[in-house]
Amino acid sequence: LNLYGSPDNRWPEVDYYDIQEVVSSYDNPIKRLWEASAFGSLQYYHLNFAPALVQMLFPGDPLICAGESVKRMKTRHVFEWGPEICSTELIVPSPMIAREGMNLKGEKSTRCLANTGPRRFLVIDFGGATIEAQACLHMHLAMRLPLAMVVHSGGRSLHGWYFVAGLSEDSANSFMRYAVSLGADPHTWTPCQAVCTPGGERRVGSELVRQEVYFLNANYEK
Repeated sequence: LNLYGSPDNRWPEVDYYDIQEVVSSYDNPIKRLWEASAFGSLQYYHLNFAPALVQMLFPGDPLICAGESVKRMKTRHVFEWGPEICSTELIVPSPMIAREGMNLKGEKSTRCLANTGPRRFLVIDFGGATIEAQACLHMHLAMRLPLAMVVHSGGRSLHGWYFVAGLSEDSANSFMRYAVSLGADPHTWTPCQAVCTPGGERRVGSELVRQEVYFLNANYEK
């Protein structure tokens, strides 16, 4: 299995008919996502929301990789990050197994395949569709795998975090292939691909925009 692509290194073509079928099946998708959220003990508007959320997503204080940009990624334990996680834009959705690894260029790196651990979440990004259409597509995919969270990028994307810990790579790849057929970006298949930090900050022009959580299931492992 190719960590960068499908088993034969080709992703399926986008099926626009299927996309239309899915999107037309849901009304008021953003409202439905929000109303279906189960934040549990997490207080959404509390200043410690992002650190508490990261602790919930990565229990046991593992190493995680995050940063303000792809060139400024750091790998630290969850509790080392603390409130500083709020000022990051990007995060790797699976724990790391070491603070550094050797990348494909033969250089030490804080974010590469060599120091990325087993998949915990597979993030699906439908950035090419409207926000409402993306919400519909995530609700549809949530019938196939547990949807832990949907994060707004601060721009034009909703990132869906699907819980895949313990799932075989073949099963995860089949899910990814189906998502790609619905218009998902295949790049997030790569285990060390950085995605939007939930509750983190993204710079848009001269402004800092919070990457809001539109949906959260605090019981995603059950």
